[in-house]
Amino acid sequence: MQKANKFLPLSRPEISKETIDDVVKVLESGWLATGPFTQKFEQKLSEYFEGRKTACFTSATAGLQASLMAIGVKPGDEVITTPLTFVCTANVIAMLGAKPVLVDIDRNTFNIDVRKIAERCTSKTKAIVPVHYAGLSVDLDEVYAIAQEKNLRVIEDAAHAVGSEYKGRKIGTFGDIQVFSFHPIKNMTSGEGGCVTLNSEEELKFLGLQRFHGIDRSIWDRFSKNGSCYYDVVMPGFKSNMSDIQAAIGLHQLQEVDEMNERRRYLSDRYRAAFSDMDDKFWMQGIPSYDFVHSGHLFPVCLRDASLRDNFMSFLKENSIGTTPYYTPLHLFTYYQQEFGYKKGDYPEAEYIGERIVSLPLYTALQESEQDYIIEVIRNFFK
Repeated sequence: MQKANKFLPLSRPEISKETIDDVVKVLESGWLATGPFTQKFEQKLSEYFEGRKTACFTSATAGLQASLMAIGVKPGDEVITTPLTFVCTANVIAMLGAKPVLVDIDRNTFNIDVRKIAERCTSKTKAIVPVHYAGLSVDLDEVYAIAQEKNLRVIEDAAHAVGSEYKGRKIGTFGDIQVFSFHPIKNMTSGEGGCVTLNSEEELKFLGLQRFHGIDRSIWDRFSKNGSCYYDVVMPGFKSNMSDIQAAIGLHQLQEVDEMNERRRYLSDRYRAAFSDMDDKFWMQGIPSYDFVHSGHLFPVCLRDASLRDNFMSFLKENSIGTTPYYTPLHLFTYYQQEFGYKKGDYPEAEYIGERIVSLPLYTALQESEQDYIIEVIRNFFK
């Protein structure tokens, strides 16, 4: 087996020449903050999500926190989510003084086990924050049925799910509130950034105020040619508005995201076919019974023997292949144990997956020959 002549990373964003040209236009314009490019990006996102209201932020984390505030989450409230997610999902709940109430996952899909949500609801529960892990949609009919029965709000953590579908409908085009990430590792990027899609005009206005100090006029409304420099502050707010530099990148990425997702799904199918005879060594994210379209954000595998994971990842790294374990379950982190009393053993399914999971390289520029090399290295490890 010949070693790769370059390192194959876990992920790599693809930035076109046209994107670079538009970023240069922004830099040369002298207007770098929130302005016409951001306005156009929000408009195009709204069109992509079939007319839904859209607000852009510097990150999905900022968008998720603002969304929780918009629905009235406050100290003492409880918000249900999954332990198998990036820490930001629960961090923003905790930062508002609320308690992230974790519900174990389904070992097949790696998503929150919707059958266990209702039993964790209390009189303090304010919302459910399901995560579409790796780009596989949660069973949303079940989630929204519970939310309706118990009068709860739903904020979908759709950081992995740009272009994912559930029963023929694109995530972000229906439901309550969705939060998407445009981090460089995601299916589309704006360098950093994210957006929120929602229905409520009142909550959209709140998001707009919250992302820029609670000021009632945007930067563009104040300092563009026809703007007015006077403004009022109607609430305290953060500084999390997207810049035109980010928006210029995002505009081109949005045009290409469906095509890039097709490529990701094609590469995912190649992995599945190549590993179809290796079920005794590891398994792949399962297929739910409902109709879905996967965004192809991640390609995770779970080793049957957890003790092999470090050696497996080291072997791939020695052969110029990047991997990572997405994710350490939240309840195993020091803060969540000390602050909320979580402990090892509380969520056995999440722990079982968390000890075994490894994400393999998946990005649009990954060539078939490079993927074949990754597959060969993995098969050689298990020999």
